[in-house]
Amino acid sequence: MDRSPQQNGGPNLLSIEVLRNHSELFRAECMRLILETDKACKRMKDDDNKRLDQRVRDIQFLKKELELKLEEIIVEIDVLIALQSRVVKALEACKEPLRVTVLCLEERMKRPPSERLHDDVDCELLKEREVIEGVASLLQRVVEQITEQIRLNRSAKYHLEQDLKEKFEAQCIDNSCALMTTHSINNQPKSKNSVLQSLTVTPKQWENISDINIAKAEQQKTNSLYLRALVESLLEQTATDIQKQVQATTTALQLNIQEIKSAKSQMEDQLSKIQSEFASQQRIREDLQVAITENEQFLRLAQARLDLRRLRPSKEQCHDPAQTQLLVEVQQLTAHINKLHEAVAQSEEGQRALVRCQLELQENTEIKASSLYIDEVICAHHREPIIIHNF
Repeated sequence: MDRSPQQNGGPNLLSIEVLRNHSELFRAECMRLILETDKACKRMKDDDNKRLDQRVRDIQFLKKELELKLEEIIVEIDVLIALQSRVVKALEACKEPLRVTVLCLEERMKRPPSERLHDDVDCELLKEREVIEGVASLLQRVVEQITEQIRLNRSAKYHLEQDLKEKFEAQCIDNSCALMTTHSINNQPKSKNSVLQSLTVTPKQWENISDINIAKAEQQKTNSLYLRALVESLLEQTATDIQKQVQATTTALQLNIQEIKSAKSQMEDQLSKIQSEFASQQRIREDLQVAITENEQFLRLAQARLDLRRLRPSKEQCHDPAQTQLLVEVQQLTAHINKLHEAVAQSEEGQRALVRCQLELQENTEIKASSLYIDEVICAHHREPIIIHNF
C-alpha cells in the first residue's frame, strides 16, 4: 500500500497543531491572569490607601480630642498652682496675727493678781486664737488637697501626652504607608512581628484607650473645678471669720481700756479729794490743839485763882459766888478740854483712815495704770499693724 509523508517517519503535524493551540490558550490564560492580578493588586492598593486614609483621619480626630483635653488639663493645672500659691500666702498671713494674739495673752497674764480676771478681752483673745488656729489647720489641709489634685491632673496629663505621642507615631507610620510604592519598599526595614503587633489591640480597644484617657482627664478637670469653687468659698469665709473675730477682740480691748481709764480717773479724783480732806483734817487737828492749849491756860488761870483764894484767912474762906463761879469754870473747862482731846483722838483716827484709804487708792491707781499700760500700750500697739485682707 502507498503511505503519506507523515506516515513515513515525518513530523506529526496534528500533534504539533494541538500543542500550538494549547500554547496559545495558555498564553491567553496567562495574559488574563496577569490582567486580573494587576487589577486585583491595584484594587487592593486603592483599598489599602482608603483604609489608611480613614485610619489617619480617625487618628487625627482622636488627636484633636486629646489635644483639646490636654490643653484644658494644662490650664487647670496652672490655675490650681496659682490657687495653691494663694492658699499658701493665706496660711502665711495667719502666722503674724496668731503670734500677736498669743503675745497679748501672755502680756495680760503679767497683770497684778487682782486684775488677772477672765474678762471679755481674755475671752475674745482665746476665741481669736482658736479661730486663727482653726483656719490655719483648715488651710493646711486645703494645700494638701490641692497638691494631691495637681498630682492627679499631672497624671492625667501624662497619659494624654503619651497617647498623643503614640497617636503621632502611628499617624506618621500610616502616612508613610500611604505614600509607599513598589519602588520604595526596598529601603523599608522588615519586621517579622509586624503582623502580630498589629493584632495585639482590637480597633474597639484602640478607641477605648483614648476614650478612657479623655474620660479620666475630664473627671479630674471636674474634680478640680469643684475643688477650686470650694477653696474660693473657704478663702472668703475664713478671711471673714478672722476679720470679724479680730474686730470683736479690738472692740472688747478698746472698751476695756475705756473702763480702766474711767475707773482710774474716778480713783484719782477720789484720791485728790482724800488728800484735800486729809489736809483739812490736819488743819482741824491743829485748831483743836490750839483750842486745848487756850482752854488749858484758862483752866490753869482758874485753878491758880482757886489756889490763891485758899490762902485767905479762915474767917474769909467763904463759899461766895466768885468761889462758886471758879469751881464751875474749872469743871466746865475740864469738860471742854476732855471733849477737845476726844475730838483730837477722833481726828487722828480719821486721818489714819484717810491715810489707809489714800494708800489703797494709790495702790489701785498704780494697778489700773499697769493694766492700762499692758492693754493700751503693749497689746494695742502690737495689734495696730494687724490688717486681715481678703485671701
